[in-house]
Amino acid sequence: MAAARETEVKLPVSNVRKIRSRLKSLGFRVSRPRRFESNRLFDFANLRLRKSRCLLRLRLEEGRALVTFKGAPLSSRVYKVRREVETGVADGRRIEEIFEGLGLEETFRYEKYRTTFARKRDRVRKSQPLVELDQTPIGDYLELEGPPRWIDIVSRGLGYSCKDYITASYATLYLEYCRLKGCRPGSMTFGA
Repeated sequence: MAAARETEVKLPVSNVRKIRSRLKSLGFRVSRPRRFESNRLFDFANLRLRKSRCLLRLRLEEGRALVTFKGAPLSSRVYKVRREVETGVADGRRIEEIFEGLGLEETFRYEKYRTTFARKRDRVRKSQPLVELDQTPIGDYLELEGPPRWIDIVSRGLGYSCKDYITASYATLYLEYCRLKGCRPGSMTFGA
């Protein structure tokens, strides 16, 4: 199990081919190929986790299951910074049963296709800053995760500035998307 402080931003992507080309020109290579992710958020009936701005997620991808707890965002005007504890689990279905036994229920589901990019030269201590290309039902986004200075340098190299940074969660982005489109929110899935 790893406990860390996560620092990240999202960036909107209007042209996936162009952004892949820019990533390549900056020395990024695919470190994990495109894969499908199903993400389920769990909370208590009184939404105690959401109200405290925390998150409990079960992610299923390529036969793997990951459980993640994210603490409330720390104060930052530019980046999303929060404590993250994540571990792989052998059986996602059993974890769901455990969550339900604890009184947790699924409150939101979202899907995406994710491709992970990294550069060898970016190794920082025991971790490596990453760029994730997320293709979602509501649009495409980059997630830059690493030290703030690294995020700023990479985003500028990709043609973005701090004013483009998004710190909202996918659940928040989805609710805003539904409000703008005039549709009723449900789950952010490709079949919905």
